[in-house]
Amino acid sequence: MAIAKNKGFEVTALSFSYGQRHSIELRSSKRIADHFNIDHRVFNMDFQQIGSSSLTSSVPVEKRDLSAIGNGIPSSYVPARNSIFLTIAAAFAESLDARTIFIGANAVDYSGYPDCRPEFFSSMERSINLGTKAGINGRIRVAVPLQFLTKGEIIRRGISLNVPYEMTYSCYNGEDEACGECDSCLLRLKGFMEAGIPDPIRYKKYPEFYLDFLKK
Repeated sequence: MAIAKNKGFEVTALSFSYGQRHSIELRSSKRIADHFNIDHRVFNMDFQQIGSSSLTSSVPVEKRDLSAIGNGIPSSYVPARNSIFLTIAAAFAESLDARTIFIGANAVDYSGYPDCRPEFFSSMERSINLGTKAGINGRIRVAVPLQFLTKGEIIRRGISLNVPYEMTYSCYNGEDEACGECDSCLLRLKGFMEAGIPDPIRYKKYPEFYLDFLKK
């Protein structure tokens, strides 16, 4: 959102309530949109009907070492999530006469989801333009400005754009305090460590690599 706004785009923010255990992220989304004075929409659907993901079922979110993240597809993978999100975003784009869809996916420090890879976004952009009136009459672009950045680079970029990280939420478990053990927490803390900036949100537990960083 901050990158799009900084580039001069007129922004409408879109969040998804899809039955995720970490629905607390929707509260953060609203606070951040209000902070930037941006119109915020929430699209409702129920991925719990699909199941199989620890983010949309009672299956516990797995814990693994930072070194294991990215090796294989974890239980937190939600089937076809970004395909569905981008398709709905394309429908909103047509209704708003918008020509660019921004998505904050990353393919460097990530959990190994297949729908975060650059080739996926290139394919989705082609499909959106083949299957929409806006695509036939012009072009809709899928912009993924964070995809080739490390988490540390993302944190530093956000700081330069006055992103209120104290309002953000990343934990997969969806409690008021981040767990500090899921993939998302570990990657987030790694990013702040690499950026040389303490994470402003609270965690129930901190991994050793981050505690060592704080001591230094």
